[in-house]
Amino acid sequence: MITGRLAPSPTGAQHLGNARTFLLAYWSVRRSGGSLRLRIEDVDSPRVKPWAAQQAIDDLQWLGIDWDGEPIVQTERLDLYHTALDQLIANNSVYPCTCSRKDIAEAASAPHESTFRGEGPVYPGTCSHWQSGDTLPPEGSFCWRFRARDATIEFDDLVLGRQSCNPAQTLGDFPVTQKTGSPSYQLAVVVDDADQVVTEIVRGDDLVASTFRQLDLINALGYEVPSYAHVPLVTGPDGRRLAKRHGDTRLSHFRERGVAPERIVGWAANSAGLIDTRGPVTATELISSFGWQQLNRNPVVVDDTEFAPPSTP
Repeated sequence: MITGRLAPSPTGAQHLGNARTFLLAYWSVRRSGGSLRLRIEDVDSPRVKPWAAQQAIDDLQWLGIDWDGEPIVQTERLDLYHTALDQLIANNSVYPCTCSRKDIAEAASAPHESTFRGEGPVYPGTCSHWQSGDTLPPEGSFCWRFRARDATIEFDDLVLGRQSCNPAQTLGDFPVTQKTGSPSYQLAVVVDDADQVVTEIVRGDDLVASTFRQLDLINALGYEVPSYAHVPLVTGPDGRRLAKRHGDTRLSHFRERGVAPERIVGWAANSAGLIDTRGPVTATELISSFGWQQLNRNPVVVDDTEFAPPSTP
């Protein structure tokens, strides 16, 4: 039996790509008779929209996805993240970093761009000389940056197969807090997954780099390692990840237009390779037939006309 999680971020509306990933996580957990947790990942406070958390919950319920227990909200759990940070500081696993993004990009010693798309330059280690017990920079002038391991990390992905990376060389040291002291996404999700005893994480394959960072944090904090399933992204016709430029693919938009949720579920199941047609189907109908071995490994292309209402004669 597994424990999975749904983790919408309330930085905007949930779209078709989110729906597909949520459904895959739901089917996997329910197929095993496991438990599914709901977490609102709102530590990215400057980008959080006040309406988005409830809308995400409404979207999930509309799709027919249920979960176990009460939802948890990251901004209500800050003490847990600070406790984990204290452990990392005591272990000399992190150091205060005063560098800006511009500093990193312009550093003459910056070795190279990460091989992971969209990750930017590898941090050159400018502030890494700091050791636990040294004097701290002025408050508010630094983030805490994690010392990435200079060793090969591997994991077996349920979709992608064996994955391998040397975090220090390929990704570099990374922030676990903002300069305000607020926890980063990387630290918060690792602490939450451990606290909720999550054993299976389903998310888009654009987050493989984050998984290597999180595995590094898991090791430093002594947590159990979950299993991972990185599923193909849903893209627009141009091959780029789904965004506003591809039209309105928000789930709330489809709800408002009277699109039946079974159509969304049927599309998700068909695009994942679970059923042969795109006919309407409920989320619960697919539970018994789900298996990771069936999953389509190719990116899924969609546009905003996918669920257009029938034309009126």
